[in-house]
Amino acid sequence: MQWIKLPYRRAGIMALMLSASIAWADDRPNIVIILADDMGYADMGSFGGEIDTPNLDALAAEGVRFTQFYTHASCSPTRSVMLSGVDTHLNGLGNMSEWTAPNQKGVPGYEGYLNDSVVTLPQLLLRGGYHTYMTGKWHLGKAPDKIPRARGFERDFSLLDGGGNYWDMKNVTALTPRLVFTEDGQYLSELPEGYYATRTYTDKMIDFIEANRGDDNPFFAYVAHQAPHDPYHLPKEWRERHVGEYDKGWDSFRRERLNRQIELGITKKGTALAERMWFIPDPTQLAPAPRAVLGMKMELYAGMVENMDHHVGRLVNYLKSIGEYDNTIFLVFGDNGAEGTDLFEMIAGTPGTLNYLNAAINWSNTDPKAWGEPGSFIGYGPMWAQVSMTPFSQYKGWLAEGGIRNALIVSGPVVGRPDGSINDAVMHIVDIMPTLLDVAGTEYPTHLNGSELPPITGKSWLPLLAGEADTIRSGQDYLAWELFGNRALRQGDWKLRWQWKPFGTGDWELYNLATDPSERSNLADQAPDKVAALRILWEQYVAENNVIIPSRSIFETLEKQLPKRVPDDPGYPPLINKRQFVPPPEMVKEST
Repeated sequence: MQWIKLPYRRAGIMALMLSASIAWADDRPNIVIILADDMGYADMGSFGGEIDTPNLDALAAEGVRFTQFYTHASCSPTRSVMLSGVDTHLNGLGNMSEWTAPNQKGVPGYEGYLNDSVVTLPQLLLRGGYHTYMTGKWHLGKAPDKIPRARGFERDFSLLDGGGNYWDMKNVTALTPRLVFTEDGQYLSELPEGYYATRTYTDKMIDFIEANRGDDNPFFAYVAHQAPHDPYHLPKEWRERHVGEYDKGWDSFRRERLNRQIELGITKKGTALAERMWFIPDPTQLAPAPRAVLGMKMELYAGMVENMDHHVGRLVNYLKSIGEYDNTIFLVFGDNGAEGTDLFEMIAGTPGTLNYLNAAINWSNTDPKAWGEPGSFIGYGPMWAQVSMTPFSQYKGWLAEGGIRNALIVSGPVVGRPDGSINDAVMHIVDIMPTLLDVAGTEYPTHLNGSELPPITGKSWLPLLAGEADTIRSGQDYLAWELFGNRALRQGDWKLRWQWKPFGTGDWELYNLATDPSERSNLADQAPDKVAALRILWEQYVAENNVIIPSRSIFETLEKQLPKRVPDDPGYPPLINKRQFVPPPEMVKEST
């Protein structure tokens, strides 16, 4: 195996490897990744949310918040890039396994699982002397040679599926009615007594760390929470913390979150909200009863986020109690934009839960009193997803900013900036591999088992975290995405975007994110030369990364399913999208 040495940049993290077998220095930091599933950019208090997240906010207060951090538009693609440092179209997640198109089947890079052409972050950290632990959602393969244990995790308690029940092994899809779990590489036939996903993932991680405490080896702990992914299952005491608080509707909360973001410095003064999507009704036009029912969905979602925050606090307090907190780096972020699909709003068209008919038949969806119970299936829909992604446009599954931009918190001994600082450098999930290898002082191989590995393309964040730089990307660097046939590229402040109708135009669009982060103004017609220049970069990305646009997309018939846009009405307030979906008469309050 040949190796390329990554530059070591951080004084105080003594980690020099003289050979594959040499012992490492004891003072390298532990690494904890807290990954939230479908949590929105604006949900945490430290990013403008009204949801109570004191433990996550405490990490932000001791670290740095990054406002331009990009993931991918859906869960398994994001995870594959984070763990491999390689583009999805090379690492096996060129498309999600659930949605692979006919022209992608059998093509290397489109296997639907993390393939053997890449080496993983835990494999390299384990080889470099770190303990490697994982709990939570995997979603990168179920075969024995694809599970976490086979890809470098020394200990694991993992949900192999993309989501499901929080209380037991019952899944929400007819395709795979039983969830699949592994523990330490063994498939489980039953779950621990008293299992509840968010609590159990935390319990297991604490157990793993405790089992090897005192052996002087640092650890890499990957806590891949299922929360707050639907279905919204949570203990009763966590369901009723916000009764009635969301009854006033989504528009008010979007404006309030934007105002707090501006006050905090997360968002620039003068930023406008993205237009409310035309098929989402104006909440002030709904009768109180249906508005309250829709508000209950957001109450449950807020409880999911708060419960997750509580268990993050348990892990933090444990590390403090054993004296490891001060020598631990934390990375906290969500895996993609908020989930806009709801069982009752299937027309929203994002690639969320599979097989809604199965869920409707087999789950208790109609009685709000049962929401949150093991037999319920609730998501909060596109209206609240837009709240979670304030101020951005759209949400999970799409390549607007609301699908791919995420809140990022980094804290710990590598952070040399003032506590609680905010940085707007353009960051990407592909950067995590080189950053953490840099932290560990280890190296990325050029070959694995005699085969050449694809190079990692990310940038180490250590100079930025240490306060030695304000950015990691030059004006010539670019980032690019493709998923489900939707496409995007960002270079500097410019973003080129192609999306299926009706969320896109079915043609290339151009936005200046410095002045228009909400993507309200398509500048393609005004700046054709810029479109042409960015399209050249796009074609370069396609050629270098084996991008195959799917012959069949999950979105190609969406335009026929959604309500039609109606003519503009100048009577609507300026912050509300004027192209409104007209709610049915029974949902409209009586005229006074």
